[in-house]
Amino acid sequence: MTMTSASNPVLRLAPSILSADFARLGEEVRAIQSAGADLVHFDVMDNHYVPNLTIGPLVCEAIRPHVTIPIDVHLMVEPVDALIPLFARAGANIITFHPEASRHVDRTLQLIKEHGCKAGLVLNPATSVACLDHVMDKLDMLLLMSVNPGYGGQNFIPGTLAKLRSVRARIDSHMAAGGQSIWLEVDGGVKTDNIRKIVQAGADTCVAGSAVFGAPDADGGYHGVMNALRRAACPGP
Repeated sequence: MTMTSASNPVLRLAPSILSADFARLGEEVRAIQSAGADLVHFDVMDNHYVPNLTIGPLVCEAIRPHVTIPIDVHLMVEPVDALIPLFARAGANIITFHPEASRHVDRTLQLIKEHGCKAGLVLNPATSVACLDHVMDKLDMLLLMSVNPGYGGQNFIPGTLAKLRSVRARIDSHMAAGGQSIWLEVDGGVKTDNIRKIVQAGADTCVAGSAVFGAPDADGGYHGVMNALRRAACPGP
C-alpha cells in the first residue's frame, strides 16, 4: 500500500456490492473494475452485531476470480476472529472490523496480518477515536462510518467531517513520527454532492454503494458515476 500526504491526496473508490444486483454479481464486479474502481467493498453483516444479514466467505471466493483489484472486507459481525481465516482463504486482501466486536483488538489485528491480509479498524459514528491510542502501529486502514451500520442507502451524517479531520491529523502525526502509512476510508451516504468535503476533510478512500450501483445507464452507468465522483472530489482549476 502506498499513500501520499494529506496535502496531495489520492482518491480511491470502493463500490460496495451491498447495492449490487446479486443475481449478476460476477458481472457486476467485473463492470465496476472496468469502470475504474480501485477496490471491491464487501459488507458482511450477521443480524447480530448489526440488524441485517448479508454475505459470507463463499460469496467472496466466488467473486475473487472475476476481479484483479483488492477485495476490501468489512466485518460487521460479532465475534470476528473465527471468520478471519475463512475470508483470507476466500481471497480477501483487506479485512476491517469494529473494535466493539472483538474482546482483544490487538490480537484480532495480528490475526488478520498472520493470514496475509491488510488490517484495519472501523469506527461507528458514536465510537471514540481514543480506541486508536495503542494500535496505530498495527493499522493499514481506518474506516469511518458516516452512517450507522446495517443498511445501504442511508444519508451521510455531517458530524463525520469533524471526526475525519481529527483522525487525519492523528494519521499524519503518526507518519511524521516515522510510522507506516494508513488509508483513511469513509463509508455511508457518499455522493457527488458531498464527496469533495469528505476528501477535503482527509479521506483518501471512499465507499459508494447506491450512488454507483443505482446509476442510470442514461448518465453513463458505472463509468459515468465514478468519473463524476472523481471530478466532484478533486475538481480541476
